[in-house]
Amino acid sequence: MKNKIEQQDIVIPETLPLLPVRDVVVFPYMILPLFVGREKSIAAVEEALAGDRLIMLAAQREFAEEEPEVDDIHGVGTIALIMRMLKLPDGRVKILVQGLSRARITGFTEQESLFRVNVERLEEPEVDSSLETEALMRTVRNQLTQAVNLGREVSPEVMVVVENMEDAGSLADVIASNVGIKVVEAQEVLEILDPLQRLRRIKDILARELELLSMQAEIQTQAKEEMGKSQREYFLREQLRAIQAELGDTDQRAQDVAELSEKLKKAGLPKEAREEAEKQLRRLESMHVESAEYSMQRTYLEWLVELPWKKSTRDNLDLVKAGGVLDEDHYNLEKVKERILEFLAVRKLKKEMKGPILCFVGPPGVGKTSLGRSIARALGRKFMRISLGGMRDEAEIRGHRRTYIGALPGRIIQGIKQCGTNNPVFMLDEIDKIGADFRGDPSSALLEVLDPEQNYAFSDHYINLPFDLSNVMFIATANIMDPVPSALKDRMEVIRLSGYSAEEKLHIAERYLIPRQREANGLKENQARFSKNALLKLITEYTAEAGLRNLEREIGSICRKIARQFAEGRRKKPVTVSETAVARFLGAPRFLPEEEREKNEIGVVTGLAWTEVGGEVLLVEVNTMKGKGALTLTGHLGEVMKESAQAALSYARAHADELGIAPDYFETHDLHVHVPAGAIPKDGPSAGVTMVTAMISALTRKPVDKDVAMTGEITLRGKVLPVGGLKEKVLAAVRHHVKKVLVPARNEKDIDELPPHLRRKVRLVLVRNIEEVLEHALVDEV
Repeated sequence: MKNKIEQQDIVIPETLPLLPVRDVVVFPYMILPLFVGREKSIAAVEEALAGDRLIMLAAQREFAEEEPEVDDIHGVGTIALIMRMLKLPDGRVKILVQGLSRARITGFTEQESLFRVNVERLEEPEVDSSLETEALMRTVRNQLTQAVNLGREVSPEVMVVVENMEDAGSLADVIASNVGIKVVEAQEVLEILDPLQRLRRIKDILARELELLSMQAEIQTQAKEEMGKSQREYFLREQLRAIQAELGDTDQRAQDVAELSEKLKKAGLPKEAREEAEKQLRRLESMHVESAEYSMQRTYLEWLVELPWKKSTRDNLDLVKAGGVLDEDHYNLEKVKERILEFLAVRKLKKEMKGPILCFVGPPGVGKTSLGRSIARALGRKFMRISLGGMRDEAEIRGHRRTYIGALPGRIIQGIKQCGTNNPVFMLDEIDKIGADFRGDPSSALLEVLDPEQNYAFSDHYINLPFDLSNVMFIATANIMDPVPSALKDRMEVIRLSGYSAEEKLHIAERYLIPRQREANGLKENQARFSKNALLKLITEYTAEAGLRNLEREIGSICRKIARQFAEGRRKKPVTVSETAVARFLGAPRFLPEEEREKNEIGVVTGLAWTEVGGEVLLVEVNTMKGKGALTLTGHLGEVMKESAQAALSYARAHADELGIAPDYFETHDLHVHVPAGAIPKDGPSAGVTMVTAMISALTRKPVDKDVAMTGEITLRGKVLPVGGLKEKVLAAVRHHVKKVLVPARNEKDIDELPPHLRRKVRLVLVRNIEEVLEHALVDEV
């Protein structure tokens, strides 16, 4: 404290020359050099040196101000002693000053040639030694030490002085003058007279400085680690490149770019697609081989160059040959074959045309999928099939965005690439079994694919470029059309495939199924033969279906058993499967032959119904009994059939007089309508005439002809409305040995499409109203 006492003993005059300083705040007990270059400042230094060497040092408010005015200088500064002066060759002056005491400028006496000011010395209050003071001083010392450890440059001599200093105010001044704080903050510290308050401010400044230094150290450490990693990777990469060059291998990226560039030239991309591919190829050149984005970019480019933008197969326009292929693969199906030959005929006359959008609708096993394969063979096109059953994600059709990891194009573009041509026969199987959930509606995504007015520029989310699908021949399949959205139906040409009669199944089995199963099970043609009676037994007693799937399974089962006999050496001679041998191979019949009704019965009518798997026969029974006019319906009937029963009852009651029914009969009797096989749900708009005929038979006690079956819906006025699925219903009638089928008159157009052999087996009678139905159905005797 000796220096402090000596400095306090120095007499400070009331007026001193002023030296404005720009980039530093001078504190008491601080010794530092200053470079002086401005004329007013040099004049102030010379005046101080001519007198007692004392000068007032005050900081400028703005660093860049070259000619400061009175208002540009802080009012509190430090009185300093000029210890040494040196004139420099460039005209400037270098002085070494030591701060003595804080002082306030109370006024300016000279401003022209130099600044001369009146000063007031500022005295600090005394600080009592206490635990708080000691703790605060120790905290500030520790903060300074931490700052030095984190990289803050403070000379060792200053650190020694700080450690041995016992005065709180002096400690704050020394630290403020040596840790390099901002001029504004230093000026703020200089103006605080209370030593403890000044020390607390220094503590806060050091705390913030420590946070900054810690963060800076962390950033530097990370940068150093990254730099080390990058340098190591660069070194290893250069080594790998040198090794590859020594072995004759080229750089992987250059090799990929060259390969893709060559494929791009041969791909025949449209202008828009080619420009996009070239742009993405340039991006690939700038990427690192090891980055994840590199592989994604390369995969996208491979998809672009491998898609058949311009590659197509030439259609087989020989109509005779194409017709022969269709006849060779499928029996009957004349309507479908005719449609395909029409397409070829138009294609032969007009080169540029849009591919048709066909939809085959029919029961399982009638050959919808195999027909698509035959069409492709007849046309000479590639064939692609995808199953839509259970598909719920729209991205399956449109693809995923490339931003997703593992993104791929949709099933349509994948199929086109797999075929390698842009005009394949593309089969969309099970279009009626598409689902929909929160991921989207695939059926809506198919609208663009199956619309000839839009699919010439189909946009897959992954490819993100228009691809022409107008040359593709799309074929959809469905069991029923009800679940298919109407907008999708509107874009397709629906062709219905009915079930097969026993005669048709017999021909198909002989021409297609037996040869295919013989070959599949390793049998030669002469090793296994089937008699016609054996095939008929298989058709009628071992399968009950509209299609052929189960029939082929049963034939395959017999072929496997025969193959085993040959393989084990138990048989050498050829096998001819007879009617009796079928039971030996397959066991007891699974379906009993349909029994003919033995006699005409009152209130029992043979009705015909359509199901997803073909036609069925429904026996409708009606009984009357004493009661109060109730109508009982049993047999697991759906809402439509219940409504048909109500409509039939209403018709009967409305025409009671004409039918000879007593007026009070309905109030004194109950009616019970029953459809056997009650566990099986039954519904559909085809049972109206059956219901009313059975009711009127029971009410009038007139029997129904056992050889008559019927189908049709009724109105309350007794008109017979048309129905669908006529072929399937007629097939069911033939299986039940029915001789006459009553058909709505408005279904006359459908009769012409029935195969001739069916029309020969059953008599089809057109009816317009219930009177005509009753005329053909009711008889006088049981």
